[in-house]
Amino acid sequence: MQALSIRAFVAALLCVPLCAPLGAWAQTPIKWKLLTLWAAGTLPQKLNEQFAERVKAMSGGRLVIEVLPGGSVVAPTESLDALQAGVIDAQQGGTAYFTTKDAAFSLLGDLQGGWDNPMQAQQWLEYGGGKDLARELYRKYNAFFVTGVWYGTESVLSKKPVRTLADFKGMKVRAPVGMGQDIWKALGASPVNLPGSEVYTALERGVVDASDWGTLAMNQDLGYHKLAKYPSYPGFHSMPMGDLAVNLKKWNALPDDLKQIVEVAGRDLVREMVQRHAIDDQRIARDAGKLGFEPFDLPAAERQKFREVARGVWNTYAGRSPMARKVLDSQLAFMRDLALIK
Repeated sequence: MQALSIRAFVAALLCVPLCAPLGAWAQTPIKWKLLTLWAAGTLPQKLNEQFAERVKAMSGGRLVIEVLPGGSVVAPTESLDALQAGVIDAQQGGTAYFTTKDAAFSLLGDLQGGWDNPMQAQQWLEYGGGKDLARELYRKYNAFFVTGVWYGTESVLSKKPVRTLADFKGMKVRAPVGMGQDIWKALGASPVNLPGSEVYTALERGVVDASDWGTLAMNQDLGYHKLAKYPSYPGFHSMPMGDLAVNLKKWNALPDDLKQIVEVAGRDLVREMVQRHAIDDQRIARDAGKLGFEPFDLPAAERQKFREVARGVWNTYAGRSPMARKVLDSQLAFMRDLALIK
């Protein structure tokens, strides 16, 4: 009996890999396609690819994410539609790109002139009720909002010296459609709607005098400072928040431990995006003299003027939907806590 039991025990052990093909040893991985808004080979795209590698490693290969560059499936402005329809499983998209669906996306994605740095915006999202509001908004579009993703503080670059906001009056400023254009109008500038691919030529030909585009380092990479030698640094007026979002059905189907892994890896993505871009900006600012341009920084009083002008535009957008009003009111309350507004 004892010998028989030992033989049976050994046989059972040998049988495990063969007799339990549906167990953890042979679990079929979950596969997602994640569409970003970034071009292949860029730093943000590489960081998204590292996010996918981290998720795969942390999940033991149970969740595998293929990261696709911007425009490879649909245009960045259409990615939320693709996510909602299940054409893609996840996205790292541009929140403000979806403003035509609800003005709340604009206020959530870039409260221009509101925050002094991305950390304050992240604090609101994580600890000031922002994430709950974002999830409520995205749920209407069959999507789960995992977290917000910032890449840093943008720089306004000008062909003319800038010392105060009054210097922007009459300038032709490249600015995206929406809240950004409305704020520049309120400041007395003349906003021009151009795609990013046309900014260099527009500066070269005098179509615009200034441009509201990317961070200091991004603009340097594109050669903008050869034409517009007065960029703001450190900037404050715009620090766009993208999203990390998942099709709601796909999210709900995940086991709880994989959900936690995606959220933790997402927080790492946010940290890396902000810090890596900040390091690049610092290096470019340090070498500005050698590179032939002169950064300017608006005094605190001028920043506050910008914030008050922008506040009127925020309220206009908040009046466009109940959700937009909730998003703005929540941010205003947190900004009062930080003594940014009264």
